[in-house]
Amino acid sequence: MSTLVIEHLKARDLPKQWARDLKANPDQTVTVRIETEPEQTGAEVTETFVTNDPAFGIWRDRDDIGDVEAYVQRLRAPRYARD
Repeated sequence: MSTLVIEHLKARDLPKQWARDLKANPDQTVTVRIETEPEQTGAEVTETFVTNDPAFGIWRDRDDIGDVEAYVQRLRAPRYARD
């Protein structure tokens, strides 16, 4: 994580939106601290995803399906050979 600290900055030198939200006097000095947030990986995003659909993720807890892609390919394969 990176942090940038700017001390003794006049409020008039802030971006207009920040100064407006801060409601500071233009001659008042302020300290600005900006920190980067940790990046989320794809795994974190999928675990925090929430849906109201009860069918979503119904196979998530299945221990008998090791390779999901192979299992789905077998399900989708034609039942009869083309002879």
